[in-house]
Amino acid sequence: MRIIFAGTPRFAAAALAALKAANHEIVLVLTQPDRQAGRGMRLRPSEAAQEASRLDLHIEKPLTLKDASMQAMLRDAKADVMVVAAYGLLLPQAVLDIPLRGCINIHASLLPRWRGAAPIQRAIEAGDSVTGISIMQMDAGLDTGPVLLEKRIPIDQHLDTSAILFEKMTALGAQSIVEVIAQLSQFPSYPQPLSGVTYARKIEKSEAAIDWRESATVLERRIRAFDPFPGCEAQLGDETLKIWRGSVVAAKASQAPGTILPMATGLFTVQCGQDALALEVVQKAGGKRLATAEFLRGMAINGAAVTHAAQLRSVLP
Repeated sequence: MRIIFAGTPRFAAAALAALKAANHEIVLVLTQPDRQAGRGMRLRPSEAAQEASRLDLHIEKPLTLKDASMQAMLRDAKADVMVVAAYGLLLPQAVLDIPLRGCINIHASLLPRWRGAAPIQRAIEAGDSVTGISIMQMDAGLDTGPVLLEKRIPIDQHLDTSAILFEKMTALGAQSIVEVIAQLSQFPSYPQPLSGVTYARKIEKSEAAIDWRESATVLERRIRAFDPFPGCEAQLGDETLKIWRGSVVAAKASQAPGTILPMATGLFTVQCGQDALALEVVQKAGGKRLATAEFLRGMAINGAAVTHAAQLRSVLP
């Protein structure tokens, strides 16, 4: 099948590679323009662009798809279908109408739950027990089109971070789009339910600050959801800590939220609005991720003194 592919991150690159491996003809790859990245802030092509280059495919990096010349290029490609995966640009109706069989999106949630930019992170943050991949026929709305295929995957409530779940969803998305494209005419679509719609807004750095007045359960989910970006942050004295893993500890609210509680040696447990959070993996600015016991050994004050420190304050936006 002749395919135009539009995508940007590795989630998209894996799907592109899978479609090519399935012997489909990728006539054009659309991806976001190169972005500055790394310590030197050099321009770096997207992961989808890197994969397309490896496969020796035609790549375009338009700033918009509203341009008449770009739309003419898409028409000239004479594609059967356009496959879209985390592309980053909205497709105008004129583009949606170009491929013979329309545009198909690989979306990382069970629609209509978590339409929008950050479905993996928001599913973890909300405490969802299951998520999945939806292959949908695109329309002019934001992830509103009819669904052709749905694949479910459980969310581990203790181990899955966004990074871990992303890996699982990337593999499942690539597998699912190959299945659909191979039998596209045999997949009857069905409309999304009108109820249960939620929106996965983009993750902002300002959300990283921990507010200890929230429950330990909410904070533990957010820590996993924001790993690797932006990472949850709290302040210990003059030190800013990234908190990468924690666990909920049943505790009566006998101390003010943010108070470090006296616990067993090697534990770093903080009172929350409800229950407490045992910090298991933390990171100082410029340092590496450390298990709490190792982190405490490296501090100028010993573990006993840490447990009696007055406050672990949230970092304010």
